[in-house]
Amino acid sequence: MILPWLLVLASGVYHGANPAMGWPLAVSAGLMGRGWRDLVSALGLLALGHGLAMAGLLLPFSLLTILVQWSRQIRIGAALLVIAFGLWLLVRRRHPRFLAHIRPTQLALWSFAIAMAHGAGLMLLPIYLGLCSPHAHPGAALIGGRLAMALAVSAAHTAAMILTGGALAALAYFWLGPRLIPHTFLNLDRLWASTLMAVGGVALAFAL
Repeated sequence: MILPWLLVLASGVYHGANPAMGWPLAVSAGLMGRGWRDLVSALGLLALGHGLAMAGLLLPFSLLTILVQWSRQIRIGAALLVIAFGLWLLVRRRHPRFLAHIRPTQLALWSFAIAMAHGAGLMLLPIYLGLCSPHAHPGAALIGGRLAMALAVSAAHTAAMILTGGALAALAYFWLGPRLIPHTFLNLDRLWASTLMAVGGVALAFAL
């Protein structure tokens, strides 16, 4: 049972390191606002939006009464869904236009929308379903157990994500300062899509 939780935390670190999940926005908030207080506030809003996106995707699955009886089939379907979404991101790489215009007061909403648009929660879904397998965790066989598991996975993942993104934001803010603003960050969309397909492939192998 340790490996799935390590994967939950590792995916959080990966999401936090990805500039697309928003840590450069926190740096900009600090540089263009009241200083490090605005940076911390922005990170809090990013964490809120990301956490809600993770829970929003996992919680509906926790309510499925058929999760126990059809666990293997659902895990296979979820793995195929993750692979298909990764392929779709490779083919269609344009982001919704409304995500390009964001006010400081809308960071939580932006974080929620960008996590959904990138399929961040889908990366957690196969891991969560594996944790809820009656063979892996008998206590998660009941709906209450699955709800608690969904919230725990979302919280652990989001904590790893925001700690990683926060560390990078603090490093950029205190070390690079205003020199950071003109720079263009690396585009990791292809790597992100490839990672989704890899996670789906591994989950499919374990489900089979």
